[in-house]
Amino acid sequence: MSIPKNRRPQLTAQKSHYFDPAPVVESKPRTVHLHVGELALELKADRGVFGSRGVDLGTLVLLREAPPPPSEGEILDLGSGYGPIAIALARQAPGARVWAVDVNERAIELTRTNAAAAAVANVTASSPDEVPEDVLFEAIYSNPPIRVGKAALHELLVRWLGRLRPGGRAYLVVQRNLGADSLATWLAGQGYEVQRLKSKKGYRILQVGNPAS
Repeated sequence: MSIPKNRRPQLTAQKSHYFDPAPVVESKPRTVHLHVGELALELKADRGVFGSRGVDLGTLVLLREAPPPPSEGEILDLGSGYGPIAIALARQAPGARVWAVDVNERAIELTRTNAAAAAVANVTASSPDEVPEDVLFEAIYSNPPIRVGKAALHELLVRWLGRLRPGGRAYLVVQRNLGADSLATWLAGQGYEVQRLKSKKGYRILQVGNPAS
């Protein structure tokens, strides 16, 4: 006996997100271009990784408009993808160590490949749990994964903002229509010092200070 079409189970492709540890989408590497000031690099990207079709506009706004990184110490690129922010920061601050942190295994490997190709030896690409607990950061730069959901995003930010050194600052780029202002309000409500540094091309750059600093 045949099953009526409207009662047959529907088979859907498993959805993959750039914040999945192991993307299920098939790998299809491609080359993207990063142009910031005098920096021009070719980077390897891939499906299942954030910005796989090209360097995200928010990332470019952050790199062009946020204050430059400290010249030494520990710097964090939170949610690094294939490494455009980490590599650009490492080029600007060769005396610092830049931690490129992502949960996505494919992204971590791409960052290592891209850092080697860009000849920056001061980038350490790793998963969150591979960063030693005693490492504190002079600065954090992030195009955070807004689409991971509000609760998960808040948990992520609290975890890493708490690892800023006294006087350290985080710089977050968030689209206005994806909740930049509400995120700023929430951070301030948690006791963080929040300043809206820039508003450009639909994005805001938030400067965040640890209340403990």
